[in-house]
Amino acid sequence: MTGRLIAIVGPSGAGKDTLLAGALALRPEWHLVRRVITRPPDAGGEDHEAVDLPTFEARRARGDFALHWQAHGLCYGITHEALAPLRQGATVLFNGSRGALPQARSQWPGLEVVMVTAPVPILAARLATRGRESAEVIAARLERRPETPPADARLVINDGTPAQGVARLLAALDTTTAEP
Repeated sequence: MTGRLIAIVGPSGAGKDTLLAGALALRPEWHLVRRVITRPPDAGGEDHEAVDLPTFEARRARGDFALHWQAHGLCYGITHEALAPLRQGATVLFNGSRGALPQARSQWPGLEVVMVTAPVPILAARLATRGRESAEVIAARLERRPETPPADARLVINDGTPAQGVARLLAALDTTTAEP
């Protein structure tokens, strides 16, 4: 790995996709990984490659994924191809899972981590607004939420406007440096 690989993690509703889109609009030389997800293509949120579970499992068995994990009843994968810009020294960001960080760190020792979060009432309101989960599912997600960021992660509190959140994310990314 010659470029920077950065995992953006945090609870559902923290605004990771919104902040990533804003940051990438200001830093077009950066690359965002398009994830493969067992979620319908019209579910809203990030641009992703939607696949059914049998297709995902077949691709996983073939070794198509550099990293894969399960969360919230869905399967997520990052293809080897999506990480190709790293070999040319590019900065590559992906919306990841805190649960997948140990696996990711073992594969990429220089992995940088930024955790985006927000106060619980803001998370609850954002989750309700996107309309993908029931009130019961939202409550369960918020109960599972860890209070501390992963070790060595930069923390971004996204409790203001999107522009403020993007500025905070960029500040965290600009001060995070890859290990030699």
